[in-house]
Amino acid sequence: QVQLVESGGGLVQAGGSLRLSCAASGRILSTYAMGWFRQAPGKEREFVAAISLSGVWTSLADSVKDRFTISRDNAENTVSLSMNNLKPEDTAVYYCAARAGPTSTPLPTDYPYWGQGTQVTVSS
Repeated sequence: QVQLVESGGGLVQAGGSLRLSCAASGRILSTYAMGWFRQAPGKEREFVAAISLSGVWTSLADSVKDRFTISRDNAENTVSLSMNNLKPEDTAVYYCAARAGPTSTPLPTDYPYWGQGTQVTVSS
């Protein structure tokens, strides 16, 4: 079983940038496909980005395309989400998630392992 810990959240003004990191322990991350999701107050958890086990394939939600980038460093056992040109509507708790196997998906229910989340707040 893999344990995930997110970091890098915080308060930023609109137009600013943040870089979230997800560190894994317990199992090596290179055996898991990864995803980032977010949940704003009163809303359902939504897909943000995903990356395959190898890192070759990535996917981003339409709302964050051209602003966010997902990457992974299997040697360091980390997955990152670089967020640029942040908007107030990006405010949410951001979670990283893992699923065994090579392919990632945009469905939260496909991921059995989750971190505790990190808060991102974007002020206008």
